[in-house]
Amino acid sequence: MTHDLSDRPADRRAGFARWLEGRDCTDCWKAARDSDTESKEAWLAAKRAEEQQAAREWAEQFDMPPLEGPEKALAWGERSRHQLVTAAHSALVNEGTWDEADWAVLEDKIRTIARAGWWIDQREAEGSDLPELLDAAASDDIGTENPFR
Repeated sequence: MTHDLSDRPADRRAGFARWLEGRDCTDCWKAARDSDTESKEAWLAAKRAEEQQAAREWAEQFDMPPLEGPEKALAWGERSRHQLVTAAHSALVNEGTWDEADWAVLEDKIRTIARAGWWIDQREAEGSDLPELLDAAASDDIGTENPFR
């Protein structure tokens, strides 16, 4: 592929030309990227299945209630809840100043948020922000509480 380097400053042309030599042309790069979608999709599916299994095992181990919402959001919500809560435990208890009694109180609040969409919306939050996020949760996000769980 031919590149016009006349618009580059003279002192940057040689370096850019060397960089271009080691790269595929745009058409070749797009063809290589598009041809590898099957392996990317397989890798992503395997990663999601692994994350989903870990989230299920965690929810069972810590007696987390099932989430509510559309079927396609439930798995994503479970993964998001697992990731945020484990990040919060790490930030607040392992690395922070909380003890297990403080965590038990927060864990009870975590169990009250049943809407999968709420957990999905918080997926990019920092673990240390979880107490504040739980305090701000609306009544629509809180599920029906079963006192006999």
